[in-house]
Amino acid sequence: MTLCLTLAAIAPVSNARAQAASSAKTPAAHTNTAPDSSNITQLPATTAIGDQVDDGFLTPISSVGGRFDTDQRNIAQATTVVNKALLQSQAATSFQDALRNVPGVTIGAAEGGVIGNNINLRGFSANNDIYLDGFRDRGQYYRDTFNLESIDVLYGPSSLYFGRGSTGGVINQVSKQANLTPSAEVSGTVGTNSRYRSTFDVNQPLSDTSALRINGFGQSLSSTRDVMQNQDYGIAPTLRLGIGTPTEITLSALVQRNHDQPDYGLQSVNGRPAPVDANTFYGFTDDRTIQDTQVFTARVDHTLNSNVKLRNQTRYSYYTTDARETSLKRGLFTNASGTSSLGPGGFTNLPLSGLYVGLVSRDRVIDNHSLYNSTDVEAKFGTGWLKHDVVAGVDFEHDTYSNQGYKATAPGLPSGTLAIVPLVSPPQMARPANAVTSLDNRAESSANSFGAYVNDTVSLGDKWKWVGGLRWDRFQASINNSITAPSYATQTNYFTSVRTGLIYQPTDSQSYYVSYGTSFNPSLEALTLTAGQQNLAPEKNRSFEVGSRWDFLDGDLSVSQSLFQIDKTNARTQDANGDYTLNGGVRVRGYQIGAAGRLTKHWQVFGGYTYLNAVVTKATDGTQGNTLPNTPHHTANLWTTYSLTPHWQIGGGMVYQSTRYAANDNVVSVPGYVRWDAMAAYHAHSYDVQFNVINLADKRYYDALIPSDGGRAVPALGRTFLVTVNYRF
Repeated sequence: MTLCLTLAAIAPVSNARAQAASSAKTPAAHTNTAPDSSNITQLPATTAIGDQVDDGFLTPISSVGGRFDTDQRNIAQATTVVNKALLQSQAATSFQDALRNVPGVTIGAAEGGVIGNNINLRGFSANNDIYLDGFRDRGQYYRDTFNLESIDVLYGPSSLYFGRGSTGGVINQVSKQANLTPSAEVSGTVGTNSRYRSTFDVNQPLSDTSALRINGFGQSLSSTRDVMQNQDYGIAPTLRLGIGTPTEITLSALVQRNHDQPDYGLQSVNGRPAPVDANTFYGFTDDRTIQDTQVFTARVDHTLNSNVKLRNQTRYSYYTTDARETSLKRGLFTNASGTSSLGPGGFTNLPLSGLYVGLVSRDRVIDNHSLYNSTDVEAKFGTGWLKHDVVAGVDFEHDTYSNQGYKATAPGLPSGTLAIVPLVSPPQMARPANAVTSLDNRAESSANSFGAYVNDTVSLGDKWKWVGGLRWDRFQASINNSITAPSYATQTNYFTSVRTGLIYQPTDSQSYYVSYGTSFNPSLEALTLTAGQQNLAPEKNRSFEVGSRWDFLDGDLSVSQSLFQIDKTNARTQDANGDYTLNGGVRVRGYQIGAAGRLTKHWQVFGGYTYLNAVVTKATDGTQGNTLPNTPHHTANLWTTYSLTPHWQIGGGMVYQSTRYAANDNVVSVPGYVRWDAMAAYHAHSYDVQFNVINLADKRYYDALIPSDGGRAVPALGRTFLVTVNYRF
């Protein structure tokens, strides 16, 4: 999701690595015609480990370069693809764990009405920019990797294909697809801190042209944090009909339940997370967050001929969240009665034993419904040195959202407060039985959106490609509040997004590009609203990027880099009177480099580094010149494995982030860190045994950071050992 909108959306694939990828990764849309035998080239090298084929960490094809799968070398924006092989090697099972492989991504904790994965991408919230097989995945839930083939990231404003949002980029989850090769695999993981997980993956052909695949998981996870325990399960069936024929139909579903312990982290003291034991938990032992996810998708792919493809997709999604959660009251208290509080950042000379934390209810029931439909067509035509690859389509979205809040108060305490506990060694107890619960605000909102786009990739001979696209969006949304302001608000936004870029490919192993693109963010983008912003026009974003991709070692190793700038030209800002205007500005400049593939037949690597200079360039709230929240200057990751023998493999890696701030005021920060992990595995024909160590040095660091309640930080998982057994039959 890198900046610009230019991207060579569905440019013809002529190099060996791209053709190999088409067989290594299930595409979002399938070409059902036979390949041109004159254009078939050698596949990239794979390694047999224990009689199993290891495809490695390199995936040349990306699902977010266009509305159809695209070779990354034909995308004029930075991309990262985290594939299944990498996730399995790391024993990464959660969406959050997978995104540690994506430089430029940071994690937020629970925040107000947001529950589930809270992601920042290149300095901007990406909560509304998470996709599942090309459709917006709006639900507030904790995503799992059990049914994923890969997680594909496209950096930068990309409204041409995705409509509203996509300021920092887009994250697309690519589901596993049924195929005509029978297979079955079960997996079990046992770890320290009472961590248990099992998965299954069964693929069964039903005929010469149809197949059924079912994936499922169940887990019970504790943590190095006190009290924390999650119990989750899910199932994902996929039925494909007409495989290899001109018309293919895919029916799929995702049903998942999460029963998790919410963790609102630590309050800040003297501008840093409170220096208490990392396992300290604030809240009640009977807090819980129950989330139900139901996603149903139907897709029809039709190939008219070798040059024209059609696709229609429909999805219905239903997400519910029943949260009984306890948060930290803003600021710390200097006495047990809660009558004297500290200001932002908790600056004080008092000893930790003299400080107290207020606990407040964050109970709510959230419902999200979505109905999406999209139709896309790809047409290739042209003669001689001038060839066109045109992609066009329309999409419709209908979303509804409701959030019923509840306020719980214990007798003798301020409204909404359930307890005041010591900062050091708070008691582990259930919520007070005599607490009185009352209805709080109920927010109800809905949105209807329509978008139409066209993008043309023009091949100018063998070495040059020009990309140009245009999209028009209509986004209409409204909201009702029962208590808070505004009681009612509605807005209708129209926006035209553009993209353009130029790609130069002197050889099959080199690609250079420049690009420009735009995106927009309406006030009701996520169907929630801050009072005072209801009459504001959408924020506008634009990006400039220059980058390159190189293939080395006969295509086994791919290296990419980019320089970019994202400008939000009319950011929302609050003046001294409390009024919101569009007189603010934000700028993010940066550099990114990434590598994936093999250094030798037995040695593979995956890594990246991003530098971000993200500043508030203009503001009326006193934050001008400050760094954007949760945006470190430096992020880096590296993972490598080496096959010692045909059966034995070892590996390890690191994740690094520099210091980052909780909010635009730059008062509360968390220090930078380096986390080291390691693995060793034995691979046989029908089974694998893998040993992983997470946070090998037991480093204390903070995984999630959020500006609310004075700046909170959630301590990360301590040293954890995992043993995984996979069995194939």
